[in-house]
Amino acid sequence: MKKIGIWIDKEKAHIVSIDNEKENLITITSDVENYHVVGGSKSKTPWGPQQVVHDSKYTDREKHQLKNYFDDIIKKIKKAEEIVIFGPAKTNFKLEKEIVKNHKDLAKKIKKVEKSDSMTNNQFIALVKDFYKK
Repeated sequence: MKKIGIWIDKEKAHIVSIDNEKENLITITSDVENYHVVGGSKSKTPWGPQQVVHDSKYTDREKHQLKNYFDDIIKKIKKAEEIVIFGPAKTNFKLEKEIVKNHKDLAKKIKKVEKSDSMTNNQFIALVKDFYKK
């Protein structure tokens, strides 16, 4: 029985698989860019023209990069029988949403999605083992 635990943020995902008390940890790094949009410029004259920044092109690019990142993760967990997802921000919930929307067979295998702070690899492996012991 292959049980999978995923700890994910925008930079990387750690995937631990537990199969017959044997664990295997892999890390997938993302290509999601960290955007720091610099605002437009002010005119030197009061109420003058200003340069407008179009945030939509940045958010569209980020959505596309996240989709590719999630696809890489999903390829690694296709054979899972149970899945638990952890993460410090909203990326774990976005991964769940992607799985539910586009991978119905995997969606049934998700047992829990939970917030979790950053941790070492050993702490993460212990967290997944404890989750499946319960």
